[in-house]
Amino acid sequence: MNMCNIEKPVDQIVKSVETKLIVDLVKISSKDDKTKFCIMPRKFVNQDLERIKNMDIFEDDIWVVTYPKCGTTWTQEMIWMIGSNIDYATSLSVQLNDRFPFLEFSGIFEEFPTDTFEICRNMKRPRYIKTHLPLFLLPDQLWTVKPKIIYTARNPKDTFLSWFHHHRHFQLYKGNKNDFMNAFVKDLMMYSPMNEHITEFWKIRNEPNILFLFFEDMKRNLDQEVKKAMKFLNKNYSQEEVDKLCKHLSFESIRDNKMVNKNEDVKSLKESFGEKYDENEFNFIRKGQVGGYKDELSAEENEILDEYVELSKIIEPSFEYKF
Repeated sequence: MNMCNIEKPVDQIVKSVETKLIVDLVKISSKDDKTKFCIMPRKFVNQDLERIKNMDIFEDDIWVVTYPKCGTTWTQEMIWMIGSNIDYATSLSVQLNDRFPFLEFSGIFEEFPTDTFEICRNMKRPRYIKTHLPLFLLPDQLWTVKPKIIYTARNPKDTFLSWFHHHRHFQLYKGNKNDFMNAFVKDLMMYSPMNEHITEFWKIRNEPNILFLFFEDMKRNLDQEVKKAMKFLNKNYSQEEVDKLCKHLSFESIRDNKMVNKNEDVKSLKESFGEKYDENEFNFIRKGQVGGYKDELSAEENEILDEYVELSKIIEPSFEYKF
């Protein structure tokens, strides 16, 4: 593990956000620059850190990279459909997880039965690969081979709230929102820090192989974002095809699409731990709102997150989150 420093966080708030599935969180930092770090389970360090960094990359790879809960699943389906010649037959019969697998998934969950790194590595080309890893933990060859990379960002308050609900229902978090927020703003959540995760990609957004998207833009004008992605992927479809694709990608359609919405994954997970799944209480794809945090966060919670987000302007003054 000579490529990174590995240490246990001193602040014990990190323990409060560990669960039955996410255990032994550690801080991984770059040996070249200790300000670049990420919180991940030790299992990831032992299983995936080196092999992901050394992963062979191909020019025709297509990667979707996000901080969690920033519209990842939505972006995956959009990119896969555009890149795969709008193949509805496959989209409606093959799970998105199989078409567009999650690179480090088996390295973050305890006792996961398959090796998702090997699944991604051995995919038929062109490979579609999803990851939540920050820039410095991604494969080194991404920056020399330069395949297509799509990065999606989202308002951090909506991201926080969606991440909290995701932890409660998909990662079996039993703690309270106060502890969760405390860990989040101290950058002691898995995949944290969020600010640097986003701004590091913002800095390279003008590279020809990078497409930087906002969840909010996809909500406001999906037609425009589909066409932006089409141009990026060198695809050309008629307006009629775009209109039909936008209907397929509408939030209501995505939420109800069993090949995409992952509700069965949540149900299986909960039942395996003896818990009941209630689809009326939680869906993996929840509300998909812009500004939904306004209905759920208190004035004090808003202030705490405002202060946290303000830190991003120190890192990249030109960056502005879209609210």
